[in-house]
Amino acid sequence: MTTPSARGRSSIQFGVDIGGTGIKGAPVDLATGQLTAERLRLPTPHPATPEAVGKVVGQVVSHFGWKGTVGATFPAAIKGGVAMTAANVDKKWIGTNIEETLGAVTGDRVAAVNDADAAGVAEMVYGAGRGQHGVVIMTTFGTGIGTAVFLHGQLLPNTELGHIQIDGKDAEKAASEIVREKKGLSWAKWAKRVDRYLKELEDLFWPDIIIIGGGASRKADKFIPLLTVRTKVVPAALQNDAGIVGAAVVAGSADVTRSDVRHVTKAQPAKRSAAKRAPAKKAAVKAPAKRAVAKRAPVKSAPAKATAARTATKATAAPRPATKRAPAKKATG
Repeated sequence: MTTPSARGRSSIQFGVDIGGTGIKGAPVDLATGQLTAERLRLPTPHPATPEAVGKVVGQVVSHFGWKGTVGATFPAAIKGGVAMTAANVDKKWIGTNIEETLGAVTGDRVAAVNDADAAGVAEMVYGAGRGQHGVVIMTTFGTGIGTAVFLHGQLLPNTELGHIQIDGKDAEKAASEIVREKKGLSWAKWAKRVDRYLKELEDLFWPDIIIIGGGASRKADKFIPLLTVRTKVVPAALQNDAGIVGAAVVAGSADVTRSDVRHVTKAQPAKRSAAKRAPAKKAAVKAPAKRAVAKRAPVKSAPAKATAARTATKATAAPRPATKRAPAKKATG
C-alpha cells in the first residue's frame, strides 16, 4: 500500500474510531498519516445502542467543525455499510446500516469499516507493515481482539479471528487487554495467553509478520520479548491512533480492499511502464503502414510495364516472321 494522498483529493480527511470503551476522532493528513489536531476521546455510552453511539459520534465530529466525508471504524463485520455482527456494543446494531445511522447525525457522508481492518490499513500504509509483502496479520488487543489479514498489501476484510476457539471459548475472552486489566494479570502471565493465541494464528496462516496493535501496543516492551512464536512479532507504529488514521484513509478512498494503483506499492512502476509502452505502440502502427505502401507500389507498376513490353514485343515480332516466310514460298515455287 502507498500513501493515498497522491489521488488528487484533499490530503486532510476525518476519522472516528468507535470502540467498546471509547469513541475518539481527529482530522488526519493523509500525506503523512499524522493527526492535524489533538484527538478528542469520549466514553462509549452504555448501552451502546445506535442512537446513543450516533449522538457521541456527532459530538466528536462537531467538536472539530468538520464538513465532509467521515471515516468511521466499528467493532463488527460490515457488508455494504451494514453491521453483520456486534462485538462489545449493543446487539441492536446487527442489521443496522452504520453509514446511514451515523450520517443522519453528522450530516455528512460516512464510510464505515471494521475497526481492526482500519488499524491494519493504517499500519500497512504508514507504519510497521509498510513495504511488507507476503502474509501480514495485524492483531489489536483492547476491549476484544481484532484482526486484519493482508496478502501482498491487499486486505482480506472482516476476518474476526479474535473469535477463534481456544479451550472451548473465544480467544478474546482469555487474551484481550481488558481481561488482563480486570484480572490483574502480570505481563508474564498475560504474555502466555497472547502466545497461545498467536500460535493458533501461526498454525492456521503461517504469516510472515505479526503486528500487535491496540492499547497494548503502548506497552509492547513488557510482553513481546516474552513471546515464543516462530513468526516475527512487532508493535504497531501508530499505536492507539491507528484506528483514527485508518478510518481517515477509508474516508478518502473508494475501496481499501482493492489492490489497484491507489493502494499497492507497485502503482508508480505500473504507470511508468505504461508510459514506455505508448511510444512502442505508435511506432508499430506507423512502420507497417509505410512498408505496406512501399511494397505495393512496385507490385502494381511492375506487372503493368511487363505486360506493355510483352504486348509491344508481340506486336513487332509478328510481321517479321511473315516477311521471312514470304521469300521462302517464292523460292520453293
